[in-house]
Amino acid sequence: MSNSATDRATIPPTLWAARGRHTGPATEDLVRRTLRRHRESGDIDDFAEPPVPEGSADRIFEARWRAAGTVTVRARLTLVPGQSRREEYAWTLVAEAERPWDEAWPSPATLFWPEGGPAPGYDGDWDHHPTVPGLRFRQVNALPEDDKDMRRRLREAAREAWCVNLVVHEAMTPDEQGRLPLARLLPPGLRHRVVEHRAAPQQLRAVNWALKDLGVEVPRGGAVLLPPDPAPDGYDGREHRVRSVFLDGSEPTELFDAVRHFVALPRPLPQGAEEALTDLRENWTLMTVQEELERERRRVAMYAEALDAMTKSRDLYRQAAEQAHEALAAYRDTPAPALPQQRPGTARTPSPLHQLTRTFERLRFTPRTPRPAPPPDDAPGDEGTDRPS
Repeated sequence: MSNSATDRATIPPTLWAARGRHTGPATEDLVRRTLRRHRESGDIDDFAEPPVPEGSADRIFEARWRAAGTVTVRARLTLVPGQSRREEYAWTLVAEAERPWDEAWPSPATLFWPEGGPAPGYDGDWDHHPTVPGLRFRQVNALPEDDKDMRRRLREAAREAWCVNLVVHEAMTPDEQGRLPLARLLPPGLRHRVVEHRAAPQQLRAVNWALKDLGVEVPRGGAVLLPPDPAPDGYDGREHRVRSVFLDGSEPTELFDAVRHFVALPRPLPQGAEEALTDLRENWTLMTVQEELERERRRVAMYAEALDAMTKSRDLYRQAAEQAHEALAAYRDTPAPALPQQRPGTARTPSPLHQLTRTFERLRFTPRTPRPAPPPDDAPGDEGTDRPS
């Protein structure tokens, strides 16, 4: 897939999409227990596990619910086992609603995964960043002390267009409330799509040096949203920069407005999202009776159109074959035209080449004229005359 923003479809307003990694044992059982609990409580209508191709280690879970009581949402979670660790799964979650997504609706992530922290004695969680080790969605991620490591982390995080990367600079060392993640104050529809990076007070110069390649800058005591990769046309980083963020537990209204504006941009679908959305739409199995009836009606209509097209094609082929047979029969019944005969006594005009050939033949066989014989040596009257040598 091309990295150009113009070569990708934009994110539809009805889509909620996120990616991550789950570390820990019994990933499939954890998802099943969570979905079963939400079905019993009425948070979701139902869930299912569609079959996967034979020999595949992937796992798929589907769930449907009604947001705000009336809007149907269909969601699909795909688990792919990790290559380095056996007890690690990369997950992709896409949810599509019947109308544009409302940030006040429940987060699809918390309907497939436990919303709280890990259970006692459970070593693992689902909110790890999909590609950058050490980053978490629901925690404050302190930037590395080393400048090069900081630059590398921010650059790699900016490439992941599935999530929103927020960089916050602490003007002073925050208190206990200020050390809590700001993402917890976001509406549910945005909460689990934000990765929060924190720069310590003494890291202002280093973090702006690391952000130089991305074309943005964080103000002292403020925040900035990293540009998407690739950035959409007309993107202006100044619209997603906040000059002051108070880390005192209060809601940063200006910052959250910038996050909403960023999410509402007509951004291109991140790599892999288009395939996941197509898979959700075309391979959905968790249907109601009415949906199954409608699907069968569409299938019957499609077969009827195909049969009609085949019938028309057969009739056209038959008509063309009959016309070809008629033309061939008419051709066979037509007598061959007679060649023009030469009338007797009419001499055929020889061609110029033939005339030239006959001329050469005449010249070849014509006898030469004999030369006159010389006089004999004893001819009379020549005595005493000097003969030329």
